[in-house]
Amino acid sequence: MSENVSEIARIRQRIAEEYQAAQAGLNGLAAGACRHQFIHARMERIGEAFTALAELVGSRQEAMQVVAETLASLPEPEGCS
Repeated sequence: MSENVSEIARIRQRIAEEYQAAQAGLNGLAAGACRHQFIHARMERIGEAFTALAELVGSRQEAMQVVAETLASLPEPEGCS
């Protein structure tokens, strides 16, 4: 069980990092297609992490709850209120 807990923690961290990278991409210096590709790649990786998480916790609904809690725990991006 502790192996699953640490794997879940690792996936949560991965999701948080990818989400924060995508947020940074929204405010970065790149423009147009480059920005879109960067953000799209981050969202794809979050999707992959979500699928792995759903397999670990047993359901997509439970995985979605974990993702929601993970994203809610992140600080607001710079410039947002």
